[in-house]
Amino acid sequence: MWMDAHALREMVRKRYAEAARGSAAGSAGGCCAPEPKGDDLLVVSGCCCGSGAGGEELGRVLGYSDDELAAAPAGADLGLGCGNPQAIASLKPGETVLDLGSGAGFDCFLAARQVGESGRVIGVDMTPEMLARARENARKGGFANVEFRLGEIEHLPVADESVDVIISNCVINLSPEKEQVFREAFRVLRPGGRIAVADMVSLAPLPPEVREDLALYAGCVAGVATVGELRTMLTEAGFVDIVIRPKDSEQLLEAWGAGESLKNQVFSATIEARKPTA
Repeated sequence: MWMDAHALREMVRKRYAEAARGSAAGSAGGCCAPEPKGDDLLVVSGCCCGSGAGGEELGRVLGYSDDELAAAPAGADLGLGCGNPQAIASLKPGETVLDLGSGAGFDCFLAARQVGESGRVIGVDMTPEMLARARENARKGGFANVEFRLGEIEHLPVADESVDVIISNCVINLSPEKEQVFREAFRVLRPGGRIAVADMVSLAPLPPEVREDLALYAGCVAGVATVGELRTMLTEAGFVDIVIRPKDSEQLLEAWGAGESLKNQVFSATIEARKPTA
């Protein structure tokens, strides 16, 4: 029987806790160990990460520059993303940035460089093990303008209209309540604020055998929404100027170990939208 929202969230939390512990121990296994799923599909059994590419190689596939990959503290990039939200965020000095599902802090630290000492970066993650990693990375890197908070992206521990930009990297697809995520994003953004998200999308509804596969869900595949569904969710939450750009993801899916069955349907995408000015 398919799991309810709470059970799905707890399953994802457990898998990413395993990823944090495995990375802290210097292991390439844990939740990122690939396992076979049928004749032509090899998926990551617990998280959105590459099974065929190393950290820097996968980072380049996702769109990070060598300078960005070298800028964050060692251990901050766990290879769990599907794109580079920094590339579309257009961050400015002094802005307040919120990262949904901040993991070990990689995108937060890159954002901190762009907003400068006058800016602020808040990372929210529901996994205590990830928060511990992120806070230690912030300490090692001397990032005084970055803080990490425990919370769920459906119920953000952030004040109303206190954020200029929301970024996220391959996390919203993991939420069983995406409409609530976008409502919360709208709430915490200041008028005129924007979201800049990298995530997985589908061009058509996935078949039931894919959507109900828990390994594929935690692997950022089974929980994806279609482009049309995302546009509707964002519009109903109040956003305007919505732009969703699926991109060629063959190299990424190969790095993840996905077979031919999903390459023409599931894509990495950039998702942008704006909260209207009051």
